[in-house]
Amino acid sequence: MELNLHRLWLFMQVVECGGFSAAGQKLFMSQPSVSNGVRKLEKSLQVTLIDRSGARIRPTAEGEVLLEYAKRVFLLADEAVGAIRQVAGLQSGQLVVGGTTSVGTYLLPRLLAKFRGRYPGIECDIFVGNRQQVMKQLVDGEVGLAVFAGRPQTAQLVIEQVLEERLVLIASPGHQLSGRSVQAEVLSGERFLLRERGSGTRDLQEEALERWGLTGAASSEMWGPETMKQAVQAGLGIALISEHAVEQELTDGRLATVDVDPSLSTRPIVVAHRRDRLLSPAERSFMRLVRGIEDWPERPSPAALIMDSASDQPALS
Repeated sequence: MELNLHRLWLFMQVVECGGFSAAGQKLFMSQPSVSNGVRKLEKSLQVTLIDRSGARIRPTAEGEVLLEYAKRVFLLADEAVGAIRQVAGLQSGQLVVGGTTSVGTYLLPRLLAKFRGRYPGIECDIFVGNRQQVMKQLVDGEVGLAVFAGRPQTAQLVIEQVLEERLVLIASPGHQLSGRSVQAEVLSGERFLLRERGSGTRDLQEEALERWGLTGAASSEMWGPETMKQAVQAGLGIALISEHAVEQELTDGRLATVDVDPSLSTRPIVVAHRRDRLLSPAERSFMRLVRGIEDWPERPSPAALIMDSASDQPALS
């Protein structure tokens, strides 16, 4: 049994383009050449990979299996090229890190600013979404590393805790409970603003309401922490939110906290990568940076970044 990589690439392009002609146009090849390559692949594997019976082609069950492996093969090839270039001392490349909404918005920019101070030749991108969205990007190989608030439950990932945080209950400064310490039952008449489903914060919000005996409390759904903060400021309700998402608003008095008994436990901040994926030198260097964090980083000043760059220039490894 032979697996020709060129024919495997043709097969993957046919599926992704939705047809032999479309794949040929993309690859600047004739339609018969593409079709012939896929037929030879099918013959070598002794299976039918493409269902050609309908108006639009689609992979067979065997083709679906091969497609998943093909994506991993060519992703690994791209990773190998990037790793070789960086090890060769080019000091260039790309680091793509995913983050769930709170950590992606309030933690990753500070970490990547510190990383860029050390490795100015590496381009840094951030993908931010809720837990489900970041998980999909990570599993599909679109991002190599991701930082989650909370611990994903999947055997596909290697997970390492690096920090922890807690949720705080926020209210507008003029709210009757603003700045007070109260028993949970006092909140029974309040409206709670909840994150969208698929968010790790939403799960914790619902767990908190259950712990406080408030599962039947009035609630409204909001997408993302920024929307929740604006809604709380406008007086639409109160909300549980990451302590780091409201640092500035609490400092300047735009929001206030409400201490509730019983209090809530902290949640872990973890960094994760796919178990079957080799980390690039840039990703390994970022992992070392993350492991060295003892607390949620402060916003770096330009002077601090310059000093950090000048004093710490280790080679990528």
